[in-house]
Formats: sequence, structure tokens, C-alpha cells
Amino acid sequence: MRHWLRATLAVAVSFLVAAQDAGAQGPAGLLPDPPDSPARWAPIEALRARGVSLAQAFAEHVHTSMKGQKMPYRLYTPTPLASGKTYPLVVFLHGAGGSGSDNRAQLQRANVFGALVWTLPANQKRHPAFVLAPQTDVNWACVVMRPGQKPVRPADLEWCPTGVPGPGATLAFEIIDALAARLPIDRRRIYVTGHSMGGAGSWHMIAQRPGFFAAAAPVCGHPDFATAGLVKDVPIWNFHGETDEVEPVDTSRRMIAALTRAGGRPRHTEYPGVGHNVFMWAYTEPALMEWLFAQRNVRPE
Repeated sequence: MRHWLRATLAVAVSFLVAAQDAGAQGPAGLLPDPPDSPARWAPIEALRARGVSLAQAFAEHVHTSMKGQKMPYRLYTPTPLASGKTYPLVVFLHGAGGSGSDNRAQLQRANVFGALVWTLPANQKRHPAFVLAPQTDVNWACVVMRPGQKPVRPADLEWCPTGVPGPGATLAFEIIDALAARLPIDRRRIYVTGHSMGGAGSWHMIAQRPGFFAAAAPVCGHPDFATAGLVKDVPIWNFHGETDEVEPVDTSRRMIAALTRAGGRPRHTEYPGVGHNVFMWAYTEPALMEWLFAQRNVRPE
């Protein structure tokens, strides 16, 4: 079976987003089996089953800002730490289901995949890395909440003007900067990823500091299209489900087209027949891990 995933915008810009052959990996190195196949569900169920034990390896912390604002976070530290060696840092931004202040939900349920896959023993053996999972009770990006407003989907939100930092992203950056100052973190290899609200947060954070992250992997997140020119040089691999019922796939298609027009070379993968739970397939793609850790920021902030 061969499937081609295309996006055609009103401006008649068409681009190839993924190609995949049964029995052979496509050009993006994706697993060859269809999303609904038993072979593709196997790594998803295996990771889900190990969620509780993997989460136990994350230490609990709380960051307090100069203004007294608090943000809980969990941190995974690779062991053992070799003397004189620095390690990558993966920043995972949870979806709306992980919101709160319990310092647990960001590693549970839907967040198991994006937060914990990096800490699987086989992955740590190949790519030892710190993993940061902060938790917000507001939002990563900046949104305007009107009295009585009850947004159901990202499209219902009123987004702040481009350039206004979100409260969650601001505190997350404070945590990242503090960790990078005291831990053996390789500043050339700091990455950000997240799904849904966290995917929007990933787009938002790379736009706030375009030269900071070595790469970003947003998953089914709402981007700010006006920032395409700012983030065009950031290595990006974006994922979306073709039948997403919460964040329509068209938002990703539009952003990828905008990045391409601006001179960027983003990767974009869509899964046919997959909805908003696309994070299960995205984070169990071995190619994503290999691609992410291969990216380096030659001139980190």
C-alpha cells in the first residue's frame, strides 16, 4: 500500500508531506506499517504499560520565580553522569490534560508518550539525556481569557498578539536557564516538543527565542502563522493526524507552507485515519529520536 499525504492551500501551494511504502521505510524514516496495524500498535501499548515505572525515575521539583510565581516540574537525570561530559536536554510540554499543580499529571495518561519515551532504557543507552517536564495551570502560549469564555477547541481561543510571551512559557524558560547553568547540559542540544496545548507551546517557545533550541517537534499544536519568518531556520519535525477532530490538520499544513515560503525546510508527517491522539504514533517513531538528537545548535544563545 502506498499513500501520499498532500496539502493544497487556497494559494495553490502544494507540497509532499510524507511518502510511505509497505515493507520499506519512507524518505522520512517512518515505520512502514499502517497506523491501525498490530505491528504499529505494539510499541504504543508497550510504552503505555511502562508509564508508571518510567515516571518514578523523574525527581520532583518546584521553581519559584523572582515574582513569587511557582511552577512544578519533573526532571529525569541520565545515570551515571560521566565526569566532564555534557548531555542533551529534552523539554516536554504537556497537553491540556496535564495541566494543574500536582506535579504528576504531566507524566500521566496522554503525556506518557511525549514525556517518557526518551527515558526508555534502550533509548537512554543510545541517547543519554536529561528530560524536563514542567507543569502549568494556565497555558504555554499567551491566550486571552474573557469573562464567561469557555473555549472548547484551540480555534475558540483568542490568542495574544505575536511576540507576547505566554505565562507558562516564561516560567518554563526560567527553569531551563537555571538547569543549564547548574547541570552538565549541552547548550547546543536543547530540544522542545509537546502535543496539543504543548504542541502550541512548542511553536510559541521557538518563536520567543528562535536561536535557543536546537530543534522542535510540535505534535498537533496550534501555531502562530505570523512567526514563520522568525522560526524558519529552526529544525522542525511537525506531526498531525489527518482526521484530527480537535486541532484541524489544516493548521499544520498552513504553517508548513508558510515556513517553506519563508525559506525553511521543515519536516511534516501526517497519519491517515488518525485523530488528536496522534502523539501515540509520533513519539513511537524511532526515526524521530534519531533525527532530534542529531540536531545541534551551532551558535546557542
